Amino acid sequence: MASLPRSIMGGFSRIGRRRNHSLPSDFQPQHFQALDHHHHPEEWAFLDTFERQYGTVHPFFYACRLKEALKLAEEDKKLVFMYLHSPEHPYARSFCNETLRSEVVRQFLDVNFVCWGGVADGGEGLKMVATLRPPTFPFCAVIAPSSDGSLTLLQQIEGPVSASELVEILQRTMEEQGLAFGSTKSKQEEEFRAKQEEKIRADRRVREEQDAAYLAALQIDKEKEKVRNSPSKVEKPVDAKNARNYEKLKMNESATTTTKYQNKAVPKPKGGDHTQILIRFPNGERREQSFECRDKVQSIFSYIDSLGIAGIGNYRLVSNFPRKVYGVDQMRITLKDAGLYPKASLFLEPMPM
Repeated sequence: MASLPRSIMGGFSRIGRRRNHSLPSDFQPQHFQALDHHHHPEEWAFLDTFERQYGTVHPFFYACRLKEALKLAEEDKKLVFMYLHSPEHPYARSFCNETLRSEVVRQFLDVNFVCWGGVADGGEGLKMVATLRPPTFPFCAVIAPSSDGSLTLLQQIEGPVSASELVEILQRTMEEQGLAFGSTKSKQEEEFRAKQEEKIRADRRVREEQDAAYLAALQIDKEKEKVRNSPSKVEKPVDAKNARNYEKLKMNESATTTTKYQNKAVPKPKGGDHTQILIRFPNGERREQSFECRDKVQSIFSYIDSLGIAGIGNYRLVSNFPRKVYGVDQMRITLKDAGLYPKASLFLEPMPM
């Protein structure tokens, strides 16, 4: 293990090396328009550059500093996948389109790693290039914090690789380095995982109960509103104690909510009372929906559940940066109080069953 200069995050140590490729003789550089850094903070430079070239279907890269990405990885007990992007390199286009944006790589990275990207000619990306000195691009690496506060380079991949080969290298790295960096299934971690799974099941039960209570309260409010608006005709309010009526009421309301979201086009805000929520799914799909700022966070979960997208089980919603997790504990908070107003972007993060 060789030590590198302590110029970033207190230093690096290095394990492993991968490939070296020379440029093709007929390489024609691609001219790429530089970003206006006055309008694009450094944390967003990589995503803006990447998405302008290749679109929005890609692994979920956190728009933050590398130090913050490492902290998130430590909290989630994951390693960091780092990609240094050189837009004009001849291998960049094929690697990004055929490897990095492939479904198998996207799903594998989103589940197992915290992903961070940097542009090789600016900001932190340039600092990483100066520290790691990659002989060629594309350049990927798996990194983790060390006990002494520095960083350890577990694996690096240099040059073009296929989607299956990249997943194989990353899988092998996780298996080989797991013992040293806390990724093995030790007894303590198994106990922790069991507790987490139990908490997830409990949270799901609470959310289902909250859904039922919310629907029942909503129906009662509707009945009361009908009574107030029809003074000549007094209608009998819903009897919440009647189990059969309650179940019928809940099923009707659930069906109405699902139909409402499935058939309703995204409305444009008419004033300051609405907020636009953009939701990104692990498969790269995006959905945008308008909500009232007084709606609860629960309404976003209800909207997602109504879409009927296959493969979605337990999940939570995560804002990009600053990172904030929305789960059961935030269900009753209004969107405005939760910081999701007047617009917000959320990522649906799958959770283990």
